[in-house]
Amino acid sequence: MTSPTPPPARSAFWLSWMLLLLGTAGFAAIWIVLSLFNDAQNSWMAVLGALDVAWMLRLGRYPAGPRRMTLALIATAAIVALANWGIIASQLGLVLGLQPWESAIKLGPNLAWTLFQLANGATDLVLYAIALVVAVIAAR
Repeated sequence: MTSPTPPPARSAFWLSWMLLLLGTAGFAAIWIVLSLFNDAQNSWMAVLGALDVAWMLRLGRYPAGPRRMTLALIATAAIVALANWGIIASQLGLVLGLQPWESAIKLGPNLAWTLFQLANGATDLVLYAIALVVAVIAAR
């Protein structure tokens, strides 16, 4: 009986990228739904998102080193940005009678930045910074 041949390295490369993209978008969606459910910012989710990204990179067998750490940092920042954009768009959409995705498309960067500053306090910003550090350390 012969052992199965391992898949080519090229498919593993694409699998790791797809896993990272899916994990980033999925975690941001979960954060948005939680924030809509309890009507809070839930900035502590950023730290869990950082751990999730590091785990996704390891599951995808992305090689350890500075590149993986940088990817974890970028993906964590993307989770924070996507989640905040979605939370802002959802809350604004409720007021304007729009669906969250309609509001997200119409939301401009200047209004989003202003509402981000109003919604996030010092504690939230510290948690976002901690999440970035956790992402780098966990992805080593």
